[in-house]
Amino acid sequence: MRKYASILLAATVAATAIMPVSSANAFPAARAGDRIETASDVTLVAQPSKKQVAAKYKRTKVRFVTDQAPGTVIVDTNNKYLYYVEGNNKATRYGIGVGRDGFGWSGVVKVGRKAEWPSWTPPAEMRRREAKKGRILPVTQAGGEDNPLGARALYLYKGGRDTIFRIHGTNQPWTIGQNMSSGCIRMMNKDVEHLYARADIGTKVIVVGPGNRQGSVSYNDRGVDFFGNLFGFGG
Repeated sequence: MRKYASILLAATVAATAIMPVSSANAFPAARAGDRIETASDVTLVAQPSKKQVAAKYKRTKVRFVTDQAPGTVIVDTNNKYLYYVEGNNKATRYGIGVGRDGFGWSGVVKVGRKAEWPSWTPPAEMRRREAKKGRILPVTQAGGEDNPLGARALYLYKGGRDTIFRIHGTNQPWTIGQNMSSGCIRMMNKDVEHLYARADIGTKVIVVGPGNRQGSVSYNDRGVDFFGNLFGFGG
């Protein structure tokens, strides 16, 4: 796969895009269980599924040219990929799930906090919305296999403030490659564990998506790095 993106637009993230507010753009309605007919993206209990993640979304090493420094995370929400920049024209590429229509966003943020098997506290707005549909969400759900945040969470901050958006695992791995989330970036648990071990607090995260508020960033995914995968560069 070959792709090129070069965007020269506003370098700041609009507050309405990432602030923990009552905006309808922050969190959409949640989905109970694995019932596609609802408008929700929340599954409180992990469920087995016959659905498989497409091969193109499996973690791999790619040849990658960018103007960003090694250690930067680039999230391409259009193509459903997250890149961890290795340097030397290489990156690790992960498949992701992203926000559905109306709930995507873009900007430059940082990893402000990390947690293993994090607890989940749905926003009050989401709880009210789901209650109107007859689904009662917990005020807080303890971490574990049934938790919607999965095995790991990287909390995204802007200007020292929590944006409410996270990069996290999921108890719905079949949603990778889809627009299903409330704006968070979801990964398969094994992939978020891999990223978690490498992306430290303070890591720069560039989210390329609706609104083009990520500022100036260029990158070129030149496809699978066969030698890199063979010899396992970068862990």
